[in-house]
Amino acid sequence: MFRLWVEYFGKVFGKVTVAVPPQYTSQNCSNCGTTVKKSLSERTHQCSHCGTVLDRDHNAALNILAIGLNRVGHTQISTPGSSSTSVN
Repeated sequence: MFRLWVEYFGKVFGKVTVAVPPQYTSQNCSNCGTTVKKSLSERTHQCSHCGTVLDRDHNAALNILAIGLNRVGHTQISTPGSSSTSVN
């Protein structure tokens, strides 16, 4: 129901909506892609591979954005405070 609601308002306001599967979006590092296993109670993403430290939800949001942009044909994203990140 939520997806239908978002798609409806996307059409009303002339915005593109893209459905993205949420699995593992908080487990994968948004900077390097390494899987960082964590329990649901862990609220901070800390990547031992590249050193990225973010709120768990912020990390997931960056991963969801990258997947969504990749599905509509974009190849790079820029996030505040970082350089362009390749979306593969």
